[in-house]
Amino acid sequence: MGRLKGKVAIITGAANGMGASEAKLFANEGAKVVATDIQIERLNQIVEEIKKEGGEALALEHDVTSEEAWKSVVEKTIQSFGKVDVLVNNAGVSTEKTIANMEMDEWNKVQDVLLNAPVIGMKQVIPEMKKLGGGSVINISSIGGIVGMAGTSPYTGAKGALRSLSKAAAVEYAKDLVRVNSVHPGIVETPMTAPAMEQAQAYFQTFTQLPYFGKPEDVAYGVLFLASDESRFMTGAELVIDGGWTAL
Repeated sequence: MGRLKGKVAIITGAANGMGASEAKLFANEGAKVVATDIQIERLNQIVEEIKKEGGEALALEHDVTSEEAWKSVVEKTIQSFGKVDVLVNNAGVSTEKTIANMEMDEWNKVQDVLLNAPVIGMKQVIPEMKKLGGGSVINISSIGGIVGMAGTSPYTGAKGALRSLSKAAAVEYAKDLVRVNSVHPGIVETPMTAPAMEQAQAYFQTFTQLPYFGKPEDVAYGVLFLASDESRFMTGAELVIDGGWTAL
């Protein structure tokens, strides 16, 4: 308890899966959480659960692809809690397309959510962190940003770019004590991965070396570490949480 005491965290994609687990864990560890998502009804439920457990949280409807929406989220965070210490770029979409069978609007939609949104988020939040004398940005990438995964070119392309972008931002803002790290989950059981799990569970287990798949909380604990001062000497790093997939 108390690993994030006094910190204010913005977590995108917090209505379900990893984002919801991160929001609950952060609040339990003392953070004031600004949970954002386009699924506002479900998001409100998550925030109510946090409040019932004694935590502080704010639910904001948020299109992460809109710079104006990001400005509004940051403004409301400052108005409500006075600062931003932590940003978790967690919002995501999934698609199963190869390069040859995708339309460019499909490509662009995925890039908007998985790559452009974190860029906008960092653009809006890092100046606020600099005012505080530091902060922590955690970009949720994927093992698809490290190794090739057939049939997911738009997704893996964006996640690979986010991995490199995190390193560049880490170097750019190290002097300001703003740390930027990426997290690379493997197969985690969430609503977004459920359709793929139904079709390819045996395939995924072939590559996942542990005899089970990840749960949202498995990733949330790694994100918690990067958000906390326990990771004060980490920036530009890749935290892989994949059950051994990339060990092959």
